[in-house]
Amino acid sequence: MRRKKSQPINWEPVLAGIDRGKTTLQFGADSAIFRQGDTADAVFYLQHGKVSLTVASEQGKEVSVAVLGGGEFFGEGCLAGQALRIATATARTDATVARIEKPLMVYLLHKEHTFSELFAAQLLSRNLRYEEDLIGQLFNSSEKRLARILLLLANYGKESRSETVTPRISQKAMAQMIGITRSQVSHFLSKFKRLGFIGYGKNRELTVHSGLLSVVLHDEDPAA
Repeated sequence: MRRKKSQPINWEPVLAGIDRGKTTLQFGADSAIFRQGDTADAVFYLQHGKVSLTVASEQGKEVSVAVLGGGEFFGEGCLAGQALRIATATARTDATVARIEKPLMVYLLHKEHTFSELFAAQLLSRNLRYEEDLIGQLFNSSEKRLARILLLLANYGKESRSETVTPRISQKAMAQMIGITRSQVSHFLSKFKRLGFIGYGKNRELTVHSGLLSVVLHDEDPAA
């Protein structure tokens, strides 16, 4: 049975009254918000844009952990005693991020019960998505993983529209997020376009249609 999607939490009113210990930052596309190995001393809240979390091995191989959209927290490992960042957070589009210092975040979690309950609920929901992503990495084809990434980038399922537009993101970035080559991404995108699952606007913005969901849900390869 498919899990029902929960309604996203509107954190803006909750965070609006916080002044001290919170800084609003702007990042351009492909800018690093923090890097693997940096000091972990704050939690981040993504107000607008897309952010990817990636982990690199000692040999330099990079693997995507998650793609985050507006309204999500990240970098919360510092709350569990993480001294250094274990992943790199990169803005995949222009992004607005609130940096919340660790002492303030600890205070809010201990003193503001509504805040702590909402924060825990979001982390649990995101962990379920991480499990789904991990299963996808283990068992799904590269084509399915790309389709899933496109749907996530397009916020499919968060709004009641059958068609959504993905913010600009390069094929190279998609390839890094999935763990395949740029040429493979180009091949799959061409196939999706031929099948009518995606399209391109006048300014080359990528449009994702609901039909792309069939690539993720079905075991067979549509029009291989």
